[in-house]
Amino acid sequence: MGLSAALKEKVEFSGGGVQSANFGDYQLLRMSEAPDIEVHILESEGPIGGMGETGLPPVAPVVANAVFAATGTRIRRLPMTPATFLEARGRG
Repeated sequence: MGLSAALKEKVEFSGGGVQSANFGDYQLLRMSEAPDIEVHILESEGPIGGMGETGLPPVAPVVANAVFAATGTRIRRLPMTPATFLEARGRG
C-alpha cells in the first residue's frame, strides 16, 4: 500500500467532486508491479505486536530519496509518476 501511494495512487477531482469513483479510475500498484517481499519473523521476549501501519509512512520518502540519490532530482509531490519526475526536472 505505501509503495502504491508513492508511485500511483491519485484522487482526481472535477466539478467540485471526486472523479475517481471506483478502482477502474483509481490506479493501484498491481501484484505484477510490486517487488518481491521477504517476511522474517523474529523471536522476542517483548509483548506480542506487529508492524502494521507503522511501516507505511516512510515508504514515499525512502523512494523519493532513492530517486534523488540516483538522479539528483528532488520529487516533492505524490504520486511519483514519470510526469511528476519530468516536472521536477523542469521538463514537464
